[in-house]
Amino acid sequence: MAKKVSRRVQALQAKVEDKEYQPLEALALLKETATAKFTEAAEAHIRLGIDPKYTDQQLRTTVVLPKGTGQTVRVAVIARGEKVTEATNAGADIVGSEELIDEIQKGRMDFDKLIATPDVMPQVAKLGKLLGPRGLMPSPKGGTVTFDLAGAIAEFKAGKLEFRADRTGIVHVMFGKTFFSPEDLLVNLKALQETIERNRPSGAKGRYWRTMYVSATMGPSIRVDVNALRDLKQNEAA
Repeated sequence: MAKKVSRRVQALQAKVEDKEYQPLEALALLKETATAKFTEAAEAHIRLGIDPKYTDQQLRTTVVLPKGTGQTVRVAVIARGEKVTEATNAGADIVGSEELIDEIQKGRMDFDKLIATPDVMPQVAKLGKLLGPRGLMPSPKGGTVTFDLAGAIAEFKAGKLEFRADRTGIVHVMFGKTFFSPEDLLVNLKALQETIERNRPSGAKGRYWRTMYVSATMGPSIRVDVNALRDLKQNEAA
């Protein structure tokens, strides 16, 4: 049985043409189609010419969104000794050692980002089955395994996001909130595009960029002209 589409969704879908939009035009339309009763996220869905089942075609990295994420990020840190005090002084919301590992094992998940120092990773490893599916497992590639706790905490609270391509080669990532101006969303989207470009896997052959769509959380997908976005300079986006 076909799923019934609400009048609200039908009306929004009618606003979106089957074409590639210029980046700023697409983001203005994204804002126009954000009509849910809550503050929606601005999302990008990017298909790349990679096959992540091969290790040299995997993409996992971080991006610092210049205009922030539009949300409060709760950072937890697992560390030992002086590093516990350093994390607390740097503004971490939750800090602990073995006792925090035990609490997480028992179900504590009141944080958005988990950072760990390298010396506690053997103990943190046992949390993999809990944290992995939620995208919370600390990793060096994600910038969440580090002794530079002050720097990492500051970056994630300011708008640093970790993302990866899924098994089909698609990147799904939030790049702001729908109350941002189209211009600020463009600055963040450009930063995301440049990060993906800079971290192109060594095994990626042929056409790397396939399609890019943006949408509000509950809104229709809007296709973006990727080449137009790539041609923009970051200072032009700003």
